[in-house]
Amino acid sequence: MSATNGNQGSTGSIKAEVKNAGQKAAFSPLMEALTRVGYGVRGLIYITMGLLALNVTLGRGGARTDQQSAIAAIGRQPAGMVLLWVILVGLVSYSLWGVIRAVFDPLHKGKDLKGVVTRVAFLISAVAYAILIPPTYGFITGAARTAQNGAQTHHSLASIMSTPWGPWAIGFVGVVIIAFGLYEIYQGFKNSFDTQLKTYAMTAQQAKAATQLGRFGTAARGFVFALVGVLVCTAAYHSSSRQAMGIDAALTALMRRPYGVWLLGLVAVGLMAFGLYSMLSAAWFRTRR
Repeated sequence: MSATNGNQGSTGSIKAEVKNAGQKAAFSPLMEALTRVGYGVRGLIYITMGLLALNVTLGRGGARTDQQSAIAAIGRQPAGMVLLWVILVGLVSYSLWGVIRAVFDPLHKGKDLKGVVTRVAFLISAVAYAILIPPTYGFITGAARTAQNGAQTHHSLASIMSTPWGPWAIGFVGVVIIAFGLYEIYQGFKNSFDTQLKTYAMTAQQAKAATQLGRFGTAARGFVFALVGVLVCTAAYHSSSRQAMGIDAALTALMRRPYGVWLLGLVAVGLMAFGLYSMLSAAWFRTRR
């Protein structure tokens, strides 16, 4: 009996040590600095996406408007190679912060249903940004091209769709994306919007502007992700890997709707607003509550 209690005590001690180590890592100056870089990079990507979408709206170009295309566009600018390395570090940092938020719960979201949903969203976000790490490194080395990635994506989808469980798996992913998008829309419209900013270090005007940008940008991003989820579910329903999916496909589909130009323009501004909000998060980010 005493041996059993001893083993349980040892296990509990190890768990406590791991949790304490995670908390220390989450609140460390290095993690805070990396997280600021991550938020800044997220902002740069979304501002670029918004500009690309706005160019399509204004008839100035037909470039793709997803995250990878935004990174590629940034890499073509002066000092693009330097920016790509910064983006790579930021993506790694933001993905790591997402895992820390989900696993160690430094923001104290808790273990009730609402807290679990929020922490799962953090984990999904971490995975989404981690997926961008390999192509970003590929842009740095010259081994990646946006078109090539699209072909690889369709090839992977075709492989999954060819299995008996493939359409169900793709459909489940689509439902998860829709749920994430709807959750983002809810976050943007709910009364107590969580800015996670040091509002005490901001003027009233700055805090109000940051909150409004965050609300509008978060809702716009949620709308786009919900559309992406619908396209993924449609592909699963038709068992077709050729069905256009992703953010670029969602914005293209939006453009084809009645008043699509105006809707795409509104979404483009929303994406830029989310990017600006992310930049403000980089400047006034807080880890403790």
